[in-house]
Amino acid sequence: MNRMIIVVLLSVLLFSACETSKSLELLSPNGEIAFNLKLNENGQAFYKLQTNQNQIFSDSRLGIELSEDSLFTDGLRILNVVRNEKNENWKPVWGPNERILEKYNELIISLKNHANNDLNVHVRLFDDGLGFRYEIPKQNGIDSINITDELTEFNFAQNGTAWSIPANFDSYEMLYRTTKLSEVPDANTPITVKMESGYYVSIHEANLTNYAGMTLKNTGTTNFQANLVPWPDGVKVKAKKSLLSPWRTVMLCKNAAGLVESNLIQNLNEPCALPNTEWIEPMKYIGIWWGMHLGVETWTPGPIHGATTANMKKYIDFASKNNVQAVLAEGWNTGWENWGNPKAFDQITPYPDFDFDEIVKYAKSKDVELIGHHETGGDYIFYEESMDDAFMKLHVNGIRVVKTGYAGPIPNGQFHHGQKMVQHYRKVVETAAKYQLMLDAHEPIKATGISRTYPNMMTREGARGMEWNGWSEGNPPEHHLILPFTRCLGGPIDYTPGTFDILYKNRKEYTKWNSNDKGNSRVNTTLAKQLALWVCLYSPLQMASDLVSNYEGQPAFQFFENLPADFEESKVLEAEIGDVYAVARRKGSNWYVGAITDENAREIDLDLSFLDADKKYVATIYADTENTSLSDNPTEIKISKKAVDTRTSLHVKMQNSGGQAIEIREFKK
Repeated sequence: MNRMIIVVLLSVLLFSACETSKSLELLSPNGEIAFNLKLNENGQAFYKLQTNQNQIFSDSRLGIELSEDSLFTDGLRILNVVRNEKNENWKPVWGPNERILEKYNELIISLKNHANNDLNVHVRLFDDGLGFRYEIPKQNGIDSINITDELTEFNFAQNGTAWSIPANFDSYEMLYRTTKLSEVPDANTPITVKMESGYYVSIHEANLTNYAGMTLKNTGTTNFQANLVPWPDGVKVKAKKSLLSPWRTVMLCKNAAGLVESNLIQNLNEPCALPNTEWIEPMKYIGIWWGMHLGVETWTPGPIHGATTANMKKYIDFASKNNVQAVLAEGWNTGWENWGNPKAFDQITPYPDFDFDEIVKYAKSKDVELIGHHETGGDYIFYEESMDDAFMKLHVNGIRVVKTGYAGPIPNGQFHHGQKMVQHYRKVVETAAKYQLMLDAHEPIKATGISRTYPNMMTREGARGMEWNGWSEGNPPEHHLILPFTRCLGGPIDYTPGTFDILYKNRKEYTKWNSNDKGNSRVNTTLAKQLALWVCLYSPLQMASDLVSNYEGQPAFQFFENLPADFEESKVLEAEIGDVYAVARRKGSNWYVGAITDENAREIDLDLSFLDADKKYVATIYADTENTSLSDNPTEIKISKKAVDTRTSLHVKMQNSGGQAIEIREFKK
C-alpha cells in the first residue's frame, strides 16, 4: 500500500492578501486536467474544466440559494485556501476489483458572503475526473438551513451525443434516449456524453447523504443546472446548524472503457463504517419472482400463489444441486391483497401456505441461504415502525439478505428521490447493518457509491430491469449496451438477467395483470447474451431470474453454476456506448468474459494478453450459432472448448442482440 501523502499549504503561503485573490487553479495528479475557480466583480463563483487539448466546461456557476438572508449566491470573497494530495490504495469488502487506487489533488476553499457567513467548497481532481461539494459549517447567525435552489452548473463547451433518461422525481425505470446533448431538456443522473472532441463525460453525484437527489435541467443549448428534488412545501434541502452536500461528480475519460473502469464515485465516499464485515458475503440466487411477472403465478394467495412451501422447497432443491447459494421468495407475507392501503404489508406474518419455520429448517438442511423480501408499497412510515421487528425475525432465523421494494406512492406528498426518502433509505441500511443484513433495494434512491461506507448495501435496481420483459414489449437490444456507461457507473445493478425461455414458449396460459402488456412481451436477446449479461452487469448479489423448470436439463446453465459471486480483477476489452461491450473478470486464476452487442450482428476480436504468460488455459465458449435468430430462434447456442493463452486473439461472432459468455480456466495436468 502506498503511503498517503498529505500536503497542507495555508493561503498565506499562496498569496499575501487572500481576500483579494479571485482565481484559483487545481491540476489533476497527471497534470492533464485543470480546474479553475474564479469570482467575478459581483462576487459570484464560477468554475471551468479543461484538458490539455480541450475545454470541457466553460464558465459554470457555483452557489447555494437559501430562503434565509444568508445567501451564498453573490458577494462572495475567498478567505482561505488549503491544498491536499492523496495517493493510497484501499481494499473494498467486495467488488469487481480487490484493490482501488485513490489518488487526487484537493482544494478546500473558504468563502464568506455579504453577511459574513461561511461557505466551504471542497474540490478533488482525479486523473479521470472531478468531484466538488458544498459545506455550510456551524457558525453564529445560522440555525436553520433551507435550500431553495442549487446554482451548480455544468456548461459544456461543445455539443456531443448524450445518453440520458428524463428527470423524474419518483422513478429511474425508463429507456435511455440517444440524442444530441443540446436536445436533452432534462435528465436524471448519471447522464453520459461523448463530446465532439471525443472525450467521454458522465455527470452524477457521490455520497448522497441527508440531501435531495439531483436532476439536471437544460438552461440553454449545452448548459445544464442542478435541479434538486423538492419537499412538498417546495424547499429542496432542510438542515440544522450545518450542511454537507453530496459530491457533484464529473467522470472525464478518453474512451468509453475508462468510464467503466473509473472508481471516482466510490473514492468520493467515506471508508467503511462497519467494525465487522465478516458476515457480508456476495452470493448467487434464484427465486420465486419471475412467475408473477409472467402472470403464471401470483403474489397474493389463491390457486396459483407462487410463494408456497412446496414451491419453495423445489427452488431450494435446485439451488442445492446447482451451486446457487440462495433463494428468494416474493409474496410470502400477508398484505399483498391490501396493496395501496396504509399499513398494508405485514413483514412478519407468512401466508398460511408458506410454512416459514419449515422452510428455514429445510434450507439449512440443504446448506442454502434464504433471502427475505419486504415490499412496502411506498409506505416508508409504517416500514420504519416495523423494521426492527422484521429485521430481527430474519436475523434470528439465520437469514442474511433482504430485498426491499417501494412500488407505490410515497405518503404525505413526498417524492421517492427527495431528502426525506434519502434519509429513509440510509436508515434502512444502518438498521440492516445492526442486524447483520445485506440489502438489495428495488425502487431505490440512486446508487452513489455508499457501499464503500456501508458494504451491506450490496445492490439495487434503479433502472428499467428484466421484469419489464415479462409484461411489455421488452427492453430494446441497445438498452444493455447503455447501462454499463450510465446507471452502472453509480454502483452495482440488480438487473436480474438469466431468462432462458426467451419467447415464453413454456408459459402457456397466463393472466394478464399489467396494463403495459399488449400481448407482444418477450426478451429481446439471444440466450448467449443472457449468459453474458451475468458478467457484463456486475452485481455481488446476482440472480438467475427464470423459472427453475427452464434451467433443468439445459447445458447452458453450467456457466452460471461455475460463475463466482464476486471477483478480484476486471478489465474492459471492448466498449462503445450503445453498440458493443466486452469485459473480463478474474477470480483466482480463472477468468470470465461477457461480450454483448446491440440490434446489429457484430464480430470482434478479444486480445487475451491479460492472461498469465506462464500458464495454459482452456476456454469454454457459449456462443450464438449461424442459425441463432433474435426473431424466431434466439435460444440456439453452441458450447465449445478451445485451448488459449496470453498470445490468443479470440474471435467473437454475435448475432443481432446476441452475445458470448466465456469461462477461461487454468489448465492443470
